[in-house]
Amino acid sequence: MKFLHSMIRTNKPQVSLDFYINGLGLKLIRKKEVPEGRFTLYFVGESEELPMIELTHNWDEREYFSGDQFGHLAFEVENIYLLCQHLIDMGVVINRPPRDGRMAFVKDPNGISIELLQKDSSLPAAAPWTEMENSGSW
Repeated sequence: MKFLHSMIRTNKPQVSLDFYINGLGLKLIRKKEVPEGRFTLYFVGESEELPMIELTHNWDEREYFSGDQFGHLAFEVENIYLLCQHLIDMGVVINRPPRDGRMAFVKDPNGISIELLQKDSSLPAAAPWTEMENSGSW
C-alpha cells in the first residue's frame, strides 16, 4: 500500500495555491477540471512520486467552518477487491464499493474517509462489487 494524498476543500483556490506554492514552496503537480461534477482538483507537493495535497474547489459557493473542509486520505492498493473483502471480513462498511475496479471509500474508526485507489489500471468490473450500492457518506 502507498499513501497518495490528503484532500482539503477550498472555496479560495488561488489563495490556497499561493499559500502552498509561494508560501510553503510546493509545486503544482497537476490540475484536473471536472465540469460534470462542478469541481476542480489541484494536486500540490514535491513530486508525483511523493504524497501530495489535493485541493478541491467545488464550484458551487459554500463556506467551510472550523476545519470541515478536510476530505480524505488516499492509498494506492495492489488489489482493491481483495482489500475491500478483507475489510468487510473485519466488519468495515464499504461506503463506496469499487464497482469500477478502480476506487472505493471506507471510513476509519474515527469517521475519517479513506479513498482506496487501484494501482496502475482498473481491475475488470466484477460481482459482487458491481451490484453493491453506496452506503452512508464519504
